[in-house]
Amino acid sequence: MSSRTTLLIIDPQNDFCDLPEGWRATDPLRNAPAAPALPVSGAHADMLRLAALIDAGGDGIERIVITLDSHQRYDIAHPTFWQTGEGEAVNPFTAITAAEVRAGRYRPRDATALPRTLDYLDALEQAGRYTLMVWPVHCEVGSWGHNVHPAVKAAYNRWEDRRLGVVQKVSKGSNPWTEHYSALQAEVPDAVDADTQLNTALIASLDEAERIVIAGEASSHCVKATVEHLAQHLPSRRLDKLVLLTDAMSPVTGFEAQAQAFLADLQRQGARLATCAEVLPLLQADA
Repeated sequence: MSSRTTLLIIDPQNDFCDLPEGWRATDPLRNAPAAPALPVSGAHADMLRLAALIDAGGDGIERIVITLDSHQRYDIAHPTFWQTGEGEAVNPFTAITAAEVRAGRYRPRDATALPRTLDYLDALEQAGRYTLMVWPVHCEVGSWGHNVHPAVKAAYNRWEDRRLGVVQKVSKGSNPWTEHYSALQAEVPDAVDADTQLNTALIASLDEAERIVIAGEASSHCVKATVEHLAQHLPSRRLDKLVLLTDAMSPVTGFEAQAQAFLADLQRQGARLATCAEVLPLLQADA
């Protein structure tokens, strides 16, 4: 028998949230509040609305799945991997193409990594979804920034206490040789790393629900990539199951058009766009 509602929360982590200072932990080495590495404008408010929805409608939620961006410091999409042709540091938010690497404008700091790096960039560009972007080091495993937004964590802990259940956590992104926006498959799967391959087991288990309510950060990147893969591979092909919480996700600044195009495309395919307030009565009716 299908469960009614699964809540899928994509990367609701501190590093992606524009947390006010009072919501940040103190970094004892700097004696200052920790700073999110890649804050998305509006994400803190998104997560507060999501936490309130879990508290108010949690009795109608059968299952909660949370994906966690989980990177190494040394990663092909972090500055630690790269240098310019002159040996200088590469700044975050730099896009790098295979042609630029072949021309000598950018190169890996580890010279032995060049052949594998070019193979990766060629495959990434052939897929046509993304150009490699050098992001600030973010969601490093073991860091404060890797942790879940505190209000969301507190809300799902209360849900676990009431239901005597366990929120499922899905890590992605630990392979330093490939970008992993989607929680369901790396941008260029690594043939020797099963964690980068299409996660058919997770997709099939999500499809057991009658309704998959989706929130998280950012709508322009990890939410977009994950939901696109889910829509593409959902065994039932019932995209009407997907409910995207438009006020519990926000785009990276500068990528608003990509987020809007993604939402419009999913709506055309049959998914529903809704606010937390619009979904709450549905959850309460299932309680």
